[in-house]
Amino acid sequence: LDIDVRMQAQLHEIQDRLFTIGSHLAADPEKNKMQLPDLLDSDIEKLEHWMDVMDEQLPALTAFILPGGHINAAHTHVARCICRRAERMAVTLDELEGVEARVLMYLNRLSDYLFVLSRKLALDKGAAEHTWTPRN
Repeated sequence: LDIDVRMQAQLHEIQDRLFTIGSHLAADPEKNKMQLPDLLDSDIEKLEHWMDVMDEQLPALTAFILPGGHINAAHTHVARCICRRAERMAVTLDELEGVEARVLMYLNRLSDYLFVLSRKLALDKGAAEHTWTPRN
């Protein structure tokens, strides 16, 4: 992606947290003898902070946004959809076997972060956001 260094660093950190989440989801808590990497409340707070910083630069959201606008924004919308799918699967796993609450919270906030990031990327590239207008 052609994005600024700050966003690249954020995405790198998010990838690291996703590997942490993967290790938590792959480990059987009753049989696991290895210490798993930490997922902290501050990781979730970072996502919220990053969203707030981007949101300050974005026009107010008054309608649903259709995914697209710029290729970077479109790719980020796809990542958001994949994240939502992962969240739904983690919720299902939680109902069956239990999943750490932080994992579910992180995935939920990450999909919101990716939505805000897609809007910011479109803005940075000068791409218009297309709003959804339902048929009557």
